[in-house]
Amino acid sequence: MTVAEWAPMKTMFLKQSEIDKTWFVVDAEGMVLGRLASLLANILRGKHKPTYTPHLDCGDNVIVINAEKVHLTGRKWHDDIFYWHTGYPGGIKGLSKGKILEGRFPERVIAKAVERMVPRGPLGRQQMRNLRVYAGPTHPHQAQQPVELDLANRNSKNKRSA
Repeated sequence: MTVAEWAPMKTMFLKQSEIDKTWFVVDAEGMVLGRLASLLANILRGKHKPTYTPHLDCGDNVIVINAEKVHLTGRKWHDDIFYWHTGYPGGIKGLSKGKILEGRFPERVIAKAVERMVPRGPLGRQQMRNLRVYAGPTHPHQAQQPVELDLANRNSKNKRSA
């Protein structure tokens, strides 16, 4: 092949009007939290598409159901703690992931895990608006006709039985 025959491929960058978003439903029952969060972050960013553009929100919308039944491996139920600060002196607070999952808003464990895997800044906040997490098996987004996405069967390590 000569240099004249060789033609470099062009890098494809989408425009905002060319972005095609779909809706996915993911059942988190029995799935390992970190593996689930990394897969969801890739879908929200659009990295699973061949038309991925780093500076645009080209990811899809994701609905996560059964967030209260997510699995934690090892001793993370007790030892892995989410910290935050109230803004007052000595105002550091923390809760273990197990306490949050047993509490009033178990969906926050998945939301925080995914939030820490998308980029910080305006683009990351825009991508996080495409994530909806529900503790139970129902969701109010039937009108969007979401497609069932089975992330548990992609790898045998994604799901834990007991």
